[in-house]
Amino acid sequence: MTRPRPQAGRAAPRRLARVVAFAAVAAALGGCASGPDAHPHDPLEPFNRGVYRFNEAVDEAVLKPVAQGYQAAVPRPVRIGVNNFFGNLRDLWSAVNAVLQARPQPAVENVMRFSVNTALGFGGVLDLASEMGITRTTLDFGQTLGRWGVPAGPYLVLPLLGPSTVRDTVALPVDRQGDPVAQGIDHVATRNSLQALRIVDQRAGLLRAGELLEQAALDKYGFTRDAYLARRQRQIDAAQGGGRDE
Repeated sequence: MTRPRPQAGRAAPRRLARVVAFAAVAAALGGCASGPDAHPHDPLEPFNRGVYRFNEAVDEAVLKPVAQGYQAAVPRPVRIGVNNFFGNLRDLWSAVNAVLQARPQPAVENVMRFSVNTALGFGGVLDLASEMGITRTTLDFGQTLGRWGVPAGPYLVLPLLGPSTVRDTVALPVDRQGDPVAQGIDHVATRNSLQALRIVDQRAGLLRAGELLEQAALDKYGFTRDAYLARRQRQIDAAQGGGRDE
């Protein structure tokens, strides 16, 4: 008899839906709560700053120390292999989004990358495609929505997930459906272990950037918001204009 899959994976989209619903209500009320000096793309700034402080506290207490320990204990070649493995999985979903965005070149390149690295690079641990000059274009469903004119909506800081917009938050459940780790692995312990390793790998990759942010930014919240919105807009412009993403 086939065992029913645990409900944990299905609960995440419902939680995200509640966040989106809250954001929509807050956005509608944002104009009343915003003063003349409010950032035009951040009408929810008081709420966002509270979530940002929560995320910072969690990061300082848990994520950053774990990432630092991972970086110190795991040899660099192993860390590169881990990063390559998860990057290879992203290439497949990026190819799907390139098709949805009507961008044939990134679609073909990402399929080629996934095929080469999976077949010849030990499941993506080795990034042979980059050595062969095959370009990676990382795409997600939020960019796909933006490609077809869906507006970003207000800036939104998500608990634990960080910077986003209402549009990109709505896209998260779709991105989750395209995640081979979240959807392709039925064994709960294995799936959770890989997801935890991915989070640690991503956080370890941001350690240096975090140090620079600490040194350079008087208002880390404002700097992070402006950098995220500017980079996201460049990505949407590239999708709409058929150019290269960053």
